[in-house]
Amino acid sequence: MKKIVKLSVLLICAGLLLSGCSNAKKDYILATGGTGGTYYPFGGAIANIWNTKIENMNVTAQATGASAENLRLINKGEAEYAIVQNDVMDYAYNGTDLFEGEKLENIMTIGTLYPEVVQIAVSKDSGIKSVADFKGKRISVGDAGSGVEFNAKQIMEGYGLTFGDIKKSNLSFKESAEGIQNGTLDGCFITAGVPNAALQELAFTAGLTLVPVDGEAAKKICEKYGYYTQTIIPGGTYKGTDSDTQALAIKATLAVSAKLDEEIVYEMTKALFENLSDLATAHAKGKEVSAHSAVTGVSVPFHPGAKRYFSELDLN
Repeated sequence: MKKIVKLSVLLICAGLLLSGCSNAKKDYILATGGTGGTYYPFGGAIANIWNTKIENMNVTAQATGASAENLRLINKGEAEYAIVQNDVMDYAYNGTDLFEGEKLENIMTIGTLYPEVVQIAVSKDSGIKSVADFKGKRISVGDAGSGVEFNAKQIMEGYGLTFGDIKKSNLSFKESAEGIQNGTLDGCFITAGVPNAALQELAFTAGLTLVPVDGEAAKKICEKYGYYTQTIIPGGTYKGTDSDTQALAIKATLAVSAKLDEEIVYEMTKALFENLSDLATAHAKGKEVSAHSAVTGVSVPFHPGAKRYFSELDLN
């Protein structure tokens, strides 16, 4: 009899332990960007939704060196989620450009978030009206080896130009704007959220002209590089720019480890996109996120959990 009682107690204890395990918090890392940028606070807002809307969830938004580092962290299993640029994610998945010879296979997509616009600014006296006019001009294409430099290369390609056709400089956003202001540059490429602080300052001091990417060139670029989407820079965004400007955008994207369970990713995708009002309240960029736009600009496969959620909405 005593043996039966002891056995029953052991079984009950084992059951409690198993129950405790099933209710244990799930710990995840969401890799973001530098503390002074957009990705870090935006990632914190996403993590807060997951932590408050999903039972036993503990997601930590971690400051990092942004897109390229984030994708490597996921691939190595040191983070489960990350905010990245979708073009950089494409390079990593296919082992091209920034990731030449370094193909990352453990990354998948949850969805795109908000646009980061390729803004092409030129001096008002440059005479430039189209990217096709860049031949022989002094153009900054962003820091060497940056995502901006690849954006510039791809867009110029759409107009039949290469870096060999221009007097190329590799400068930061601030340096590019200063170059246009002091007359050492004719134009520059800046990939960032709209408005961009460096271009705002340039517009107030020396003025600027925004160069559109439109028509057949835009169509050709988007067809070749699936991570681009067409967008508009609204008139009035910068002082002196009264008309809308056609442009291309890449998108900040929520990446995920391919090794994560389908049910977990489904639950987290659902929680995020069904609580976008909370995201918009927590961060201004949240107003630009929607389930419908989340399936655009995607060139790296969806995680099965995310695909299941968007399929229920008949979006993919």
